[in-house]
Amino acid sequence: MSVLNLSEPGGPGSADEADGPRLAQLEPPGRSRSKLAGIALVIVLFALFPVVISNPVATGIGFWALIFMTAATCWGGFAGSSGYVSLGYAAFYGTGAYAEALLVRGLNMAGSYWEFALTPLAGLIAMVVAIPYGLVALRTRRHQFVILTVAIFFVFQLVAFNVNWLGGSYGIYMPIPPWIGDSFNDHFYYAALILVILTVALYAWMGRTRFGLQLNAIRDDEDRAISLGVNTGRVKLVAWVISAGPIGMAGAVYAYFIGQVLPQFAFDPLFDASVAVMCIAGGLGTIAGPLLGALVLESLQQYLTLTFSSTTLYLVLYGVVFVLVILFLPQGIYPLIEQRLHPRRLRGGLHPAIAALRSTRQRIPTAGGK
Repeated sequence: MSVLNLSEPGGPGSADEADGPRLAQLEPPGRSRSKLAGIALVIVLFALFPVVISNPVATGIGFWALIFMTAATCWGGFAGSSGYVSLGYAAFYGTGAYAEALLVRGLNMAGSYWEFALTPLAGLIAMVVAIPYGLVALRTRRHQFVILTVAIFFVFQLVAFNVNWLGGSYGIYMPIPPWIGDSFNDHFYYAALILVILTVALYAWMGRTRFGLQLNAIRDDEDRAISLGVNTGRVKLVAWVISAGPIGMAGAVYAYFIGQVLPQFAFDPLFDASVAVMCIAGGLGTIAGPLLGALVLESLQQYLTLTFSSTTLYLVLYGVVFVLVILFLPQGIYPLIEQRLHPRRLRGGLHPAIAALRSTRQRIPTAGGK
């Protein structure tokens, strides 16, 4: 599944972009059924993983992979669709973690399944925090936007270190869950799996809507999108706020899993760097690409950390992977796989449905039209 680039090189006013919602009608029914069957199979395999491999080390690695798959889907969904690259998403991850910890402490919860019920509320708090964040950051573009998101992120980190009711450098402790033993990780694994499924479904749906087309128009040529009537400020802000929700929920699940929220880990600048490499390596601008990148790289990171007792060795791996991908696979790993599996579909960089629509030279009102 991918967030397709539905615009011509000329910009967002093309017929291809406007005809994006009709792609589903032109896709062969058999192929759609095969795609759905493949997705169902992948979900079943992930669901059976803790049952087949009950080793706590393996399920722990699986949990972290799912957490970063959620984060990568949101990061790639916003950056790949709008063209705005942010290095401040760790602010939402940390906000969700602290929101979960503060809610649990405020409700005097002693450790149960009810902590998971607070996860959506933590995500909602992250979305609320994302509104003023986005109103400030999204006034800029390109490298200025990147720098500003980093600067605002460090404000979040400094606040967490210095505000007493947030625990300062000591952080906030979480209650111990009632389940113990080798299956301890399983509950968190399935919570993270549900979060991944919901996040992927959200972005797959968004990519086929008018809102998704407007984001693509902003990515291709924001000034032209404005001239065509797209309210770019509102579209960017809504996409930004939406992307903060699942990442905040991932932070909440992380907080309960770890059992303690510390500012240097909840607001970790390496979080965004890792997620960015995962998305670029997997294939930015797609949904499956960031998922694949997060699954492979985060699993390798956890394995290297456990094997060599080093928390920074994975940075060397990420650097090597990043350089190799940029040099030999600039579009990412997943687009290469897709091209090998479906050469006709990606020949010339065009979806066959787009090629068919182009040949008819039909003109349909753009995303910003009436």
